[in-house]
Amino acid sequence: MRTRHTVVDTTLGPVTIVASDDAVTGLYFRHHIRRPAQETFGPAVANADDTLLAEAAAQLAAYLDGRRRGFDLPLRAEGDTFQQAVWSIVNEIPFGETTTYGRIAERLGDRTLAYRVGQAVGANPLCIFVPCHRVLGANGSLTGYAGGLKRKQALLELEEPVQVRAGRLF
Repeated sequence: MRTRHTVVDTTLGPVTIVASDDAVTGLYFRHHIRRPAQETFGPAVANADDTLLAEAAAQLAAYLDGRRRGFDLPLRAEGDTFQQAVWSIVNEIPFGETTTYGRIAERLGDRTLAYRVGQAVGANPLCIFVPCHRVLGANGSLTGYAGGLKRKQALLELEEPVQVRAGRLF
């Protein structure tokens, strides 16, 4: 397995994108909660030298600039069966929409799984690419985000419909 990474500057700060063979396997902020050890990212490579990482960086930049609403990348996240099920549901949340941990638990068949869903969402190694920022607390509140709540808020505001944004006072 050929694992490698690149660091790109974004409007949210530096982001590390990790790839293994032919798939993107991680996207991490510098002070990311549950960030794996740096040595697991493999060697640093320049975007110009790696087609997959260059495309991932370009799509991320276009998304953060408001020119892209989703991603067309080969993604592979390492996780157990429950985490994979949660991440699959999270990946279905449309741009500009949100859901709650409880609703995801209901889709999995048991509302009492909301806490476990929260743990799985927090362990998502492909944040932004798999849009865990679109998952909110039961009352619509911003709750944990591995990249920090300011980044979660910024991502939600980026996806906010223009008419909603225009109606906000701040």
